[in-house]
Amino acid sequence: MKKTFRIFAILPVFALFSCDLDLYPVTSYNEGNVTVDESTESQYSTRDDMQGLRDALYNSNARDIQEKGFLDWLVYNECRADNAYCGSLTTGEIVAIEANSQDGANKNVDRDWSWYLSQLTAANQIICNIDRVKEIDPSLTDQEYQEWKSEAFCWRSLMLYQMSQIWGAVPVITTIPPAITAENIEEVYDDYYPARATIDEVYDRMITDLEYAAQYAPDVNPANKFLFTKGFANGLLARIYAEKTRQDWNKVAQYCTVVEGMGYSLCEHYGDLWAYNDEDTENRNTPESIFEVQWPRSNGNWVNWMVYRNAYDPDGNYSWAKWVTPSRDLIAAYQAEGDTERMNATIKFDECTWSSYYPSDNYAFMNKVPTGATSIIVMRLAEIYLLHAEALTMTGQLTGENGAEGYVNKVRARAGLAPLPSSATQSQEAMLDAVLHERRLELALEGFRFYDLVRHGKAKEIHDSMPLEDPYWQPRYPLTDETILMPIPTTALEDNPRLVQNPGY
Repeated sequence: MKKTFRIFAILPVFALFSCDLDLYPVTSYNEGNVTVDESTESQYSTRDDMQGLRDALYNSNARDIQEKGFLDWLVYNECRADNAYCGSLTTGEIVAIEANSQDGANKNVDRDWSWYLSQLTAANQIICNIDRVKEIDPSLTDQEYQEWKSEAFCWRSLMLYQMSQIWGAVPVITTIPPAITAENIEEVYDDYYPARATIDEVYDRMITDLEYAAQYAPDVNPANKFLFTKGFANGLLARIYAEKTRQDWNKVAQYCTVVEGMGYSLCEHYGDLWAYNDEDTENRNTPESIFEVQWPRSNGNWVNWMVYRNAYDPDGNYSWAKWVTPSRDLIAAYQAEGDTERMNATIKFDECTWSSYYPSDNYAFMNKVPTGATSIIVMRLAEIYLLHAEALTMTGQLTGENGAEGYVNKVRARAGLAPLPSSATQSQEAMLDAVLHERRLELALEGFRFYDLVRHGKAKEIHDSMPLEDPYWQPRYPLTDETILMPIPTTALEDNPRLVQNPGY
């Protein structure tokens, strides 16, 4: 491919510290704004610089998870399976995703792609600078160096993991491009316009980073679960080894066992995970939580506006239809089990002024973000127990306290349910169905369902059957191996000639 460049005036070096051209257009190769800067020296040179970047990773970047990394993630997971209708019939982007009619122009897919790439860049600001800072600033201790680097590895790996679920092979950005000069423009072109790595390269990167973090990340801190720890690193490794690309069920069990030995425990009551009281106090840092994103009430998260209402301001932002409406199929699954504890914590029935899916006087809402300061729980022990049960199922260890049966029953007991029936332990297929069913009820509306089904080849049947069983689902185009993945956004393809579209779009 022929590359044409024009070199123009100098811009400050900080404008060039980005890998995402959409978010920082001053670095794009468009006529008039490619710049020359003879300096490639980083703006970060001290321990305090690194601490500022590390703090920003939590306070700015992780807290920005609300829209793209959580709400949109729920749409990809819950609304493409059987757990939730998209919710707002006037929002074409989420209607299309539920209907499997999305294309590269979908605005939500577009914004998510840009956001995830920007998060890789944020993590890289630490990863790519901290070695040099360690050499020149002795006040950066060995422990800080190892922990802060590990925390950045955890965030980058979580972003790559979610990206690979959504799009498959994606760019693996691990560098900060140097300033562009007339002499190096050909050399740095690929850094500014990264191609998609192979899916194996994506997984290699995550595993390498997380193996480091599993050794050097902060220890589990019961008083602070808004912290990337060894527990999170091991838990994410367990998730990664469960996926088809690098599936190794023995490793899944191994990493789950490590997490289980780190002092976590199930909350006494399921609803404790999202509880709050009238004294403006939310349950945070529960013994079950492994990683959660926290907000101060004064500057809380707004996801509750989009899915239900804020219990601290119940009439605010409650005049329009919400996203991620729990499905009749999910409600029926809870009712068939007599699972009132988990259903009542997950789904709230209330009056509203619309009737898109339910009568307006008894409408169903997602209830796992009940206040503007409720944490978004990214990883918790019950998920690890059920992932462990899945691994034991796939290696034929079905029965007993230390088999798949035992781990499922730990979770069921907390929900007030009887142990699994003996029929569930009679075959690997029966136990797998039981595990996936338990994951559905335990983790509903937390962003797991669709990809749980995908990794066992069960997504197509469930995806396609829902509109036939319930007319409140959007008519769906049949799910294919290709449309399990989202399209690469059209704008990204136009801006970066090295990207190629996913098949089927």
